[in-house]
Amino acid sequence: MSDTQRNTIIRFAIIYTVIAIGFLAVLIKIGVTQTIDRKQLLAIASRQVSRNETIPASRGNIFDCSGRLLAGSAPQYYIYMDTRVPALSDNDNLLFNKYIDSISDGLANLFQDRTAAQYKQTITNAFYKGNGRLRIYPKRITYSQLKELKALPLFNQGSMKSGLIVESRYQRIKPFGSLASRTIGSIYGETGKGNSGLEMQFEEYLHGKDGQKTIQMVDGRVVSVEDEDAIDGMDIITTLDANLQDVVESQLRQTLNRLDADWGCCILMEVKSGKVRAMSNLGRTAGGNYIEDKNYAVSRIEPGSTFKTYALMAAMDDGKVSIDDTIDVEKGLWYYEKAQRPIRDSHIYKDKQGNPLAVTRFTVKEVLATSSNVGLAKIVTSAYEKKASKFVDKLDKMGVRETVPFDIPGTQQPKIDDPNDGETLARMAFGYYVELPPIDILMFYNAIANNGKMIRPYIVSEIQKDGITHKRFSSSTVSSSICKSSTLRDIRECLEAVVWDNKFGTASVNPWGMRKAQSDIVHIAGKTGTAQVLEKNGKYNPHHHRTLFCGYYPMDNPKYTCICVIQQKEQAIYDAGFDCGGTVRRIAEKTMAYHSSTPVSNYAVDPDSIVRPTIKRGLQRPIHIASKGTKIKVKSADSQWIRVNEQYEAVPLQVSKNIVPDVIGMGAKDAIFAMEQTGMLVSVHGKGKVVSQSVSAGEKAIKGANVILELK
Repeated sequence: MSDTQRNTIIRFAIIYTVIAIGFLAVLIKIGVTQTIDRKQLLAIASRQVSRNETIPASRGNIFDCSGRLLAGSAPQYYIYMDTRVPALSDNDNLLFNKYIDSISDGLANLFQDRTAAQYKQTITNAFYKGNGRLRIYPKRITYSQLKELKALPLFNQGSMKSGLIVESRYQRIKPFGSLASRTIGSIYGETGKGNSGLEMQFEEYLHGKDGQKTIQMVDGRVVSVEDEDAIDGMDIITTLDANLQDVVESQLRQTLNRLDADWGCCILMEVKSGKVRAMSNLGRTAGGNYIEDKNYAVSRIEPGSTFKTYALMAAMDDGKVSIDDTIDVEKGLWYYEKAQRPIRDSHIYKDKQGNPLAVTRFTVKEVLATSSNVGLAKIVTSAYEKKASKFVDKLDKMGVRETVPFDIPGTQQPKIDDPNDGETLARMAFGYYVELPPIDILMFYNAIANNGKMIRPYIVSEIQKDGITHKRFSSSTVSSSICKSSTLRDIRECLEAVVWDNKFGTASVNPWGMRKAQSDIVHIAGKTGTAQVLEKNGKYNPHHHRTLFCGYYPMDNPKYTCICVIQQKEQAIYDAGFDCGGTVRRIAEKTMAYHSSTPVSNYAVDPDSIVRPTIKRGLQRPIHIASKGTKIKVKSADSQWIRVNEQYEAVPLQVSKNIVPDVIGMGAKDAIFAMEQTGMLVSVHGKGKVVSQSVSAGEKAIKGANVILELK
């Protein structure tokens, strides 16, 4: 063997030996990794977590027409602990063992739901099990609680060392409590999406667009990357006026409590603009309280005698009858041709001495004023019995059956079918076999007040983003003229007689001389209505009634139209003029006093009227102190901040340290105190009570920022 061959063999031997040693080292390393290092490597891998999370968009706010917050979002926090972070287990669990007792004591003192020993046991068990998401406290906590939590030993060292995880979610708040609650609506707790009212109708604007972020935890180091920013929701500006809403709701509640009624609703609308200024829906609970439970205002009902105005307008406009024609109402009992059931009036007609009238022949105006079923049935059947469908055709021309959209989801449309026979036509004349939602009845009477122009009611005026108008809404014309001007003049005269004719008017005075819808402060015109309630078995209950009054005021130059509907309890004594008409009267008095610069004390007030002084919103204790020694007794509420409603009941107000409060209506002292709780600097201009604030209620409070309060 030559030297060359020997050298070659030696070199290959060396190479093979190196390869063999390297291969053997790899095998040894694999073995060590699978055995000795297995636990440590798995622990490291468990800390290298990557996940995608949604960044929730902040839901938009809902305001009244003056910028007062009706619904807004306040942050709530949920706290967790990742016991796997390396800092806790480094150096034989040095950090964990050092602070476990102090954080257990701190949590027990802060939340007071468990003892320090129980907290220690829970956290220790989670630590040794490697729990990456231990829920420290089962409920949501406030921002002030979060600040105290982050000041505790260990947690004050940040999330990388302590493992503290804070998740923020937004809770919907309503600073005015239940005021217009059903109209505003609510949201689903889990999804945060609207499930009723304006919250549902304008979900696409309020919700905004959620963002996305990627979170990675690499060996205890948290890396968060925002892939897509969240776009906060837009704000909804409504036509509602919180002050008028309070008036309407309190007056309706007062009547419902007096009657112990099943439910009631009331709507207040501006005549010229179509803006709904207040809408209240109150239903009785099993405990006898009244809450905003359903949107009765947009659900179909039989309108009772309020429909007589529709029927009379149709016949008058077609030239079938005039206001001075006379009708024999047959002493209140009449059969249409060979009908089996008689048509009855609800009262016996008497002379001034209280004796039944021998002859009951009334003018058309008196027929409507006294709300005679017989009279209207005779007028309508005489006009349309040869072709009953012409009656419905006329209603179509008046715009009564138009499909009119409204801002509340689930709004039902009118149901008026062609009558099958003359008897059905006769009963349609006084409101049976006809179904209309109260908002539609209001729209029709508003057209009478608005010189015959029927406009669509609306409740949202603007959608804003960061104070800039994104979309603006207004009313639209349903019918430019519901009837001839001469017909309109006669109808208005008839509606005035309903309230102001003390002999015939169903909303004038009761037999004891007590006023119903009459007021010395503001003159009202309108129509009463009563209908038997159709039960689930498809039959009318003669002992269960629904009463209504729809009217407008001031009579000569209408500014508002208002409807009140009350479903009485079974077997109740009812009077639509006194119950519903009286409610509208009190609302009208309050409304006009609210707008007038003339002191209420200067009015000649009817003894039945309840125009009383208002109390500024603010801290409950000073309000109670100020009311002592007066005839006003303010009921208490479980809240530091309150507003006092029309019945002098304290309604809780929410004042949060990180949300700009609504101080409109407060005196200067309370308003400044409430604002300064947020750390903001306050400037005050004027005297009286706060009428505007430069930073809108519901916005996030910025410590040190300036806010200007205007007082009048």
